[in-house]
Amino acid sequence: MSGKTHVRPTAAPDPAMLAKAETLVEALPYLQRYRGKCFVVKYGGHAMGDPALARDFAEDIVLLEAVGIRPIVVHGGGPQIGAMLKRLGHESRFVDGLRVTDSATAEVAEMVLSAINKELVTWIAEAGGRAVGVSGKDSGLVVAEKLARTRRDPESMIEQVVDLGFVGEPARVDRTLLDVLTAADLIPVVAPIAAGADGATYNINADTMAGALAAAVGAARLFLLTDVPGVLSKEGALLTDLTPDRVAALVADGTISGGMIPKLETCVAAVEGGVDAAVILDGRVPHAMLLEIFTREGAGTLVRRA
Repeated sequence: MSGKTHVRPTAAPDPAMLAKAETLVEALPYLQRYRGKCFVVKYGGHAMGDPALARDFAEDIVLLEAVGIRPIVVHGGGPQIGAMLKRLGHESRFVDGLRVTDSATAEVAEMVLSAINKELVTWIAEAGGRAVGVSGKDSGLVVAEKLARTRRDPESMIEQVVDLGFVGEPARVDRTLLDVLTAADLIPVVAPIAAGADGATYNINADTMAGALAAAVGAARLFLLTDVPGVLSKEGALLTDLTPDRVAALVADGTISGGMIPKLETCVAAVEGGVDAAVILDGRVPHAMLLEIFTREGAGTLVRRA
């Protein structure tokens, strides 16, 4: 034997593998910060249209639960309800973005939302998670009240009450069911329907439902996954950090308009109700929620208290 020591040459790190390791290191403080916290995620009807994105979403939710975050999913279903109503020959009418809901429409909405609910539960199961589908009706989770809307007549300028039918909003939330499910490491998937004190079934806007649940459980984050990148400036740049006062100013100067107004109203109500922050995200971007939570740059518009 020569007595020489043979040293194995060290291969240069694979840049792709190194990048993955750096991503995990970057995520570490966020994993530590949010462990044990509750996230409420509203999954929008438009974002549900792509099966590949649906699978990504389910995997993201299961990942959140696996690292110690307690996710609660609230889903929409407006496009699917509209498609079913069209197939049945029932024309939809909208007021300020809300579907006027007669008794027949309410029955169709509940049927479609129930089907979506079970489909989401199945996606989460296929991703390795355990989910339970519920609605606001279950265990008195949400008691609804009829939503009142007024509109100003463009000719007479007189305000008129608009009857939206069986469209409601949360009047009361009992978080007990959600606490029981999340304590058992189960992921609640909530359909946005609830019974009123009058015994009628009301369809509730999914953003509004998610905001009410987030406030009730004191969520660390409310996520509204939709089909836009977030709030844009007049120049088209993404506005990443807003406060309620800033939101009010942007509405007043016309930067925020149309369907973005009620979404931001939900975000503001949530943070003023005790949620740490609310985020509007583009649900069409794969893993957008993970990019928002676990990276320094984020991926959407965050609304927080001043």
